Amino acid sequence: MWVLFLVIAWGAAILTCGRLCLAVAAAAEASAGGAGAGDRARRLNLYETAFLAGGPHRVTDLTLVRMGRERRVLLAPTGWATVVDPVGRDELERSLITAIGPDGQSPVPAVRAAHAAAEAVRALADRLVEAGLAVPGPARTNVSAAVRQVRDACGLVVLTGAAAVLMVPPETHRGQAAAWFALPLLLTSVCLLIARIEIHPYTRWASVAGQELLGRVAPGRPVAAADPAPAAAASASGSVPDDAGFLIALAVRGRKALADPELRAALCGRPRDRRY
Repeated sequence: MWVLFLVIAWGAAILTCGRLCLAVAAAAEASAGGAGAGDRARRLNLYETAFLAGGPHRVTDLTLVRMGRERRVLLAPTGWATVVDPVGRDELERSLITAIGPDGQSPVPAVRAAHAAAEAVRALADRLVEAGLAVPGPARTNVSAAVRQVRDACGLVVLTGAAAVLMVPPETHRGQAAAWFALPLLLTSVCLLIARIEIHPYTRWASVAGQELLGRVAPGRPVAAADPAPAAAASASGSVPDDAGFLIALAVRGRKALADPELRAALCGRPRDRRY
């Protein structure tokens, strides 16, 4: 009877590990499809940096903080965003104002969810995917699902192995039964380890080429402006705007780069009864 458990364990291990290999190969092919030398050499703007580092929600956080520092959006520590200036300077700002809603006020989590689904954010993602800098959504989802299945298969091997060992009569060699289950357990464990070390980038937003560009971005280092006006101002002055390092750090590292506890609380979005 324990042989049936062994067949189940081997089947789960082989199928899930095989699916993970196929998913990773498909993700690598999709990510490399649009990558060119020009794309690898160009600079990322703030929005692109935020998307590649943290996805649509990071783009929303960057837009909120950027508008908040310019007093065009009020970010309350209670987790509410309030529009002060209803005129956006680019498509992402205009879509953010729309996501806040006609009342001009909304909880930050609701804004983040609505803005992530906005056409402007999807267009940004499509441009990065076409350039080979971002992993396509289906490929990223398939790899993540495949990794979870291998993890589940690893647990199944442990459970079936334990059940099989308990089923073996004490007078027989239980060690031999356990040894048979050690092989599929080793297969799934090694597969997860390799996935963690080698293919973990494919579970993120940036492709290999995108991560190469992200590696060149550091707080305080100039990045391309997200719209022509700031770019012209920076070029005229010959320097980066004062808050550029702050915004770059937010784009790359997310909310953990924020030193202001009230601003972190606002982006975490824990609304209370009081409204602003």
